[in-house]
Amino acid sequence: MTRLILFNKPYGVLSQFTDARAPSPRPTLSPFIDLPNVYPAGRLDFDSEGLLVLTDDGRMQARIADPRFRLAKTYLVQVEGEPDQAALDALRRGVRLKDGMTAPAEAQRIDPPGLWPRDPPIRVRMTVPDTWLRLSIREGRNRQVRRMTAAVGHPTLRLVRWAIGPWSVDGLAPGAWRAVPAALPRD
Repeated sequence: MTRLILFNKPYGVLSQFTDARAPSPRPTLSPFIDLPNVYPAGRLDFDSEGLLVLTDDGRMQARIADPRFRLAKTYLVQVEGEPDQAALDALRRGVRLKDGMTAPAEAQRIDPPGLWPRDPPIRVRMTVPDTWLRLSIREGRNRQVRRMTAAVGHPTLRLVRWAIGPWSVDGLAPGAWRAVPAALPRD
């Protein structure tokens, strides 16, 4: 029977089970998930937090992670400054990055979400405000959300992946996981 695990990856943890970096390996998934033969469907950067989906089914892993299937990935993003309508419209149209144009994103300003505290906390500058955005993309380029917000003049301070397709990190504390029914999302 296929297993599907939703994990709330803490900040500063690799999205893999081992780290061969010497002399001091970084924290990995191993202390959090002690299940055999499950693997992440995609990745989440070391300095990002939130939903990581793991499965023991290669077909499901590809369906979740492969951008060809266009499964939405939704992020709560704390950015420096206050994006105006032009910046939001640019994200919605797609942004030119060094590796080409991104696909259009869904982007909106949101009230600060009731998230867990980050350890370490983000840097706070008294003279520069910050804003929260909800950003959904259907691609998976390296550090894409961070590069998109920077391209419109608002560097990312905190990045939390909230959802992948129908699955959400809602109700999961950092470092916690839960098994869910293993059903492939429909197109």
